[in-house]
Amino acid sequence: MAKIHDEKEMLEILEQLIRIRKFEDRVAELLESKEIKCPTHLYTGQEAIAAGICTALEKEDYVWGTHRSHGHYLAKGGDMNSMMAELYGKITGCSHGRGGSMHLLSKENGILGTVPMVGGTIPMAVGSALVSSIKKDGKVSVAFFGDGATEEGVFHESLNFASLKKLPVIFVCENNLFSSHLRIEERRPKDNIYESAKAHDMTGIIVDGNDASAVYDVAQKAISQARQGLGPTLIECKTYRWRGHVGPSWDLDVNIRDKDELDAWIARDPIKIASQQLIENQFITKEELSILNKKISKEVEQSVTFARNSPYPDQNELLKNVYTE
Repeated sequence: MAKIHDEKEMLEILEQLIRIRKFEDRVAELLESKEIKCPTHLYTGQEAIAAGICTALEKEDYVWGTHRSHGHYLAKGGDMNSMMAELYGKITGCSHGRGGSMHLLSKENGILGTVPMVGGTIPMAVGSALVSSIKKDGKVSVAFFGDGATEEGVFHESLNFASLKKLPVIFVCENNLFSSHLRIEERRPKDNIYESAKAHDMTGIIVDGNDASAVYDVAQKAISQARQGLGPTLIECKTYRWRGHVGPSWDLDVNIRDKDELDAWIARDPIKIASQQLIENQFITKEELSILNKKISKEVEQSVTFARNSPYPDQNELLKNVYTE
């Protein structure tokens, strides 16, 4: 278990963990009832990675996400109402109802885009880091991606160029052991993604992706190194998605994992780990934790109400933003 950090930072991380979980659980309910219909990849079980990394970043730093980026969006400061409305396809959504779950945007918070193309945002993060390096603006870029993306050629091309130019970029691999429905041991001779950094002469770290404090610790060091012009870092976070590759199911009916495996990971709940750390260090009481949970539940329900009451885009705007005007 990682060392405990500053009380304010750890409370912020815990709040982000709970916000992401409650949002995803509510979205799962709305998917099951078919009130939300867009393809949705839930982040449940992986919350410690987004919370730990993004808490260590500044608002001006850049984040690039994937098809599973609700957690990144919320942890970096994205507006919950806007994301919920986006899932409903409403005009008040963060992409004006045109992007859905996999195309999230919040430029004011450094979220320049999430893209469902596997590995697609890895070179984009390198690009924004190159701009920061040229401008010397002190900003750091983060690319979040799954273990499947490390099997794309662009992964190694991006690490190579970033290391060559000592760019201020952090590569965060959320290794949840599955690429869609294929286990990592069926795709790689060895489960050693972080060691890919060696081939490109950059720092490679492996961390418990369910321990937000541990993630935050390595993120701080990597970000500090990047800001000092000392080059990029590859952080492999070992974790597990509780729900299916896409949608609210638990994937127990498709013969890729069993209930014992799922239960073992649920026992290592990132929220449970963080809550115990804070309670043991007297940063929060059980009563205060209960109040926090109720506050966030209310926030999530307000976002559902906001989305339901928001209008759909006008049909006359169907072709708007398709072509450059």
